[in-house]
Amino acid sequence: MDYSVKVSCEVNTDVLVIGAGTAGVFAAISAAKSGASVLLVEKNAMPGGTMCFCGVDYPGIFHAWGKQIIDGPCYESILRAKQLGGAIIPEIVYKPERHWMMQIRLNTFTYVHVLEQMLSENSVEVLYHTMLCSIKETESGVEALFTGKDGNILVKAKAAVDATGDANAVSKLGYPLLKSDILQPATLINNLGGYDLSDIDEKNLDEVFAAAFDSGELTKRDLQGKRPIEILKDARIHSHIHTGAPEKSDGKTLLEIQSREAVFRVLSVFRRAKGLEKIQVISFSPESGVRESVRIDALTNVTAEDYVAGRKYDDSVCYAFYPIDLHTDHAIKQVFLSEGVVPCIPYSALIPKNSRFILAAGRCVGSDTDANSALRVQAPCMAMGQAAGVAAAIMAENGSDNRIDVNLLKESLKKLGAIVP
Repeated sequence: MDYSVKVSCEVNTDVLVIGAGTAGVFAAISAAKSGASVLLVEKNAMPGGTMCFCGVDYPGIFHAWGKQIIDGPCYESILRAKQLGGAIIPEIVYKPERHWMMQIRLNTFTYVHVLEQMLSENSVEVLYHTMLCSIKETESGVEALFTGKDGNILVKAKAAVDATGDANAVSKLGYPLLKSDILQPATLINNLGGYDLSDIDEKNLDEVFAAAFDSGELTKRDLQGKRPIEILKDARIHSHIHTGAPEKSDGKTLLEIQSREAVFRVLSVFRRAKGLEKIQVISFSPESGVRESVRIDALTNVTAEDYVAGRKYDDSVCYAFYPIDLHTDHAIKQVFLSEGVVPCIPYSALIPKNSRFILAAGRCVGSDTDANSALRVQAPCMAMGQAAGVAAAIMAENGSDNRIDVNLLKESLKKLGAIVP
């Protein structure tokens, strides 16, 4: 690592968590609750990742077959938000084809408040608007260089958690990554207004869109296969945006531009229909929600066969419960779990091959394409974050690398209220 660049300050900490998203915020809280000093670094302006910054404000699933399977600080945050009127917990009745009905509904502002309260209560040091430049493993931990608004920051930590979702730290360390041949598309969450459903001539609406499809101005992908009237009832334009490299700055930039352009293209067609002359996008998320980018090549990579069979690992640290949910251009490939099956995530799926002092948690967990389409959702990412945070705290306390005593990890997770397979 080249330290010839000017460093404005140096920070020493037990645990460094990179990314304050769905996994990272709970990695930081859990590490701190386990006795570690923690620095949490985030590129955006708030914690919570896709839940709070990308408009996907409906995390799940925390229960399986009528029984809670994910608990600990992450579920505490849900209950605290509910107390403040910022979360709706639905009736827990699992119906495979309507699994999404078990997702929690969040008020984003309230939930961000709760997360920041929990970070503060546990003395987690937080830096927003700060990006990772480079990172290396040393004989005793990691050294990472970040760029903030006021200069470059050198962080020395005994252990680190990559919770960027895109394995950015693991990639910069040079460890191997996995990537699907075709990535699942991203979606820009938005909300429509400026119209009344009673004013719409549905026949005219269908004719307007038929003409746009015939001319090639729109494709079925632009509407995710939905009928125009369904979009108006949802008050949201659903679109699938494909990009080859959302884990990179140029790829993510292209994705953001294309996402907004795609939504506006559909909006323009709506405005040609009777009663929709004043339709508007009244709000949209600052960032598109990415379903898939890259994954770490871990000591254990969870396969689709492992997942749907509910394979139990010796080092299982948390559960997951979601169907395989692979989005394609024109459909969603779904494989629902057989009754009674609850998949597990092993600790070794959080360890990049050849690494020593870094773990990865969240969407980039070691897994194949189909398994990742289920593991990427928010509740298991929260649970993975908790496991990685506690493991990092144990590494820091014992001065060890990431091959820690799994039984100690499991007991430590239970002390935080987490549910361990």
